[in-house]
Amino acid sequence: MTLSFFDQFMSPTLFGIPLMALALTLPWVLYPKPSSRWLNNRLLALQGWFINRFTQQIFQPINLEGHKWAAILMSLMLFLISLNMLGLLPYTFTPTTQLSLNMAFAVPLWLATVIIGMRNQPTHALGHLLPEGTPTLLIPVLIVIETISLFIRPLALGVRLTANLTAGHLLIQLIATAAFVLLPLMPTIAILTSVLLFLLTLLEIAVAMIQAYVFVLLLSLYLQENV
Repeated sequence: MTLSFFDQFMSPTLFGIPLMALALTLPWVLYPKPSSRWLNNRLLALQGWFINRFTQQIFQPINLEGHKWAAILMSLMLFLISLNMLGLLPYTFTPTTQLSLNMAFAVPLWLATVIIGMRNQPTHALGHLLPEGTPTLLIPVLIVIETISLFIRPLALGVRLTANLTAGHLLIQLIATAAFVLLPLMPTIAILTSVLLFLLTLLEIAVAMIQAYVFVLLLSLYLQENV
């Protein structure tokens, strides 16, 4: 039997129609809607507490000019967490394992922070390309290195998210396949492998949340440099 572990990362289709749009739309249906009542249920209270805590932690070091980004970064955080968590369910597809999608998130937001810095304070934004006190001979080299590191930022954002989720999904599938194959041959080893699979799944749940947080945190740091 030929088994490809990378088939799970292929974009799902139905009758030749790609379902990527459906996979991206579904998480928004699951979010609880705020109501006009004075007292909300526990789920809405938990959601509001989480949003407030995250917003305070991310935007505390940023000045008031950058607080305009609170809504978009918070929405992106919830969206990425939902996509990552839903992708851990059986027979589901994780859109954030696609590098093209992650780059579509990273490049426009990173470019927006750079444009804001160039427009509002061009001298300060260009000053990041040349640290103060640099020897004269190293100035051309450092400018080239800092420029390359600036343009690598969105690529690092997309690749980090893609690589972490892809590696986790591959490990889960490898260990699950090993447990299934070992069950009729060595039940004791298969049970131990299943316990390892359960622990790895808990780890992947944490990774799914942490990677979404890191993605938005780095964007907020890029924003902090330019506002």
